[in-house]
Amino acid sequence: MSHEPVLFDEIIHALQPVSNGLYVDGTLGAGGHAFGILEDSAPEGRLLGLDLDPTALGLARERLEPFGERVTIVRDSYLYVEEHLNKLNWDAIDGFLLDLGLSSMQLDSPQKGFSFQEEGPLDMRYDPSAPTTAADLVNELPEKELADIIYRYGEERYSRRIARAIVADRPLKTTQELASLISRVIGHRRTHIHPATRTFQALRIAVNRELEAVEAILPIALGVLKPGGRLAVIAFHSLEDRIVKQFARHESKDCICPPELPICACDHKAQLRELSRRPIRPQASETDRNPRARSARLRVVEKL
Repeated sequence: MSHEPVLFDEIIHALQPVSNGLYVDGTLGAGGHAFGILEDSAPEGRLLGLDLDPTALGLARERLEPFGERVTIVRDSYLYVEEHLNKLNWDAIDGFLLDLGLSSMQLDSPQKGFSFQEEGPLDMRYDPSAPTTAADLVNELPEKELADIIYRYGEERYSRRIARAIVADRPLKTTQELASLISRVIGHRRTHIHPATRTFQALRIAVNRELEAVEAILPIALGVLKPGGRLAVIAFHSLEDRIVKQFARHESKDCICPPELPICACDHKAQLRELSRRPIRPQASETDRNPRARSARLRVVEKL
């Protein structure tokens, strides 16, 4: 199955690839965005692609093979991008892309355990060698900790009721076991989303420590950009987008002192310029083709 990269045209417009440019795709996936960046930076632009999912990397290698030595693909977290840039002798880069969260390809793979639509193990790891699975959290955490995860990362108002039912019904081994339990506990309410959606999101975020990773990568990404280089981040839910927005607002100001201080005492200097105060959203034509793109939000900043 072919998976269309979200906000493809908007990403290419945001990063404005040029020949001789150096680019990082920190969430390479199947290589859709990377293909466009390499195509537009011909004949000499180069790209480093990072991802934790070996299945995705296999597809990316095949898709990006025509670009030969212009592309370097590594199985690793984007958090270690500096180490890999050093190996390539790249001092600074022209563009950095992060397409956060779950890909359609991962959602469509029952064995990865991300979806409640089909039977699969309660796994939810991007990196299959990571030590903790969703089953570990569901079956081992104390009820309060489990409820806190579901509430914080899923913004699920029935988190305590769900956690109580999970603990009473343990062990749970499959995605549909968990989804059926949640449906029984809170029922199908008047909403367009499945009752298990928020809990599955929360478990996935906790398993992969996604929000901590986003908070950590933003200053790293800014640090490896050249002046005038651009960072483009696609987020799919409000928690990720809020982190990106707050970072951009904070680093675009010369002073971050409390407003009651009459004189600046922080010595903070703006490091970036927001290219848009509001996130860029997909066009209707894209969401008609790919309904999963509806929640995508793109923010772009330029290093000063």
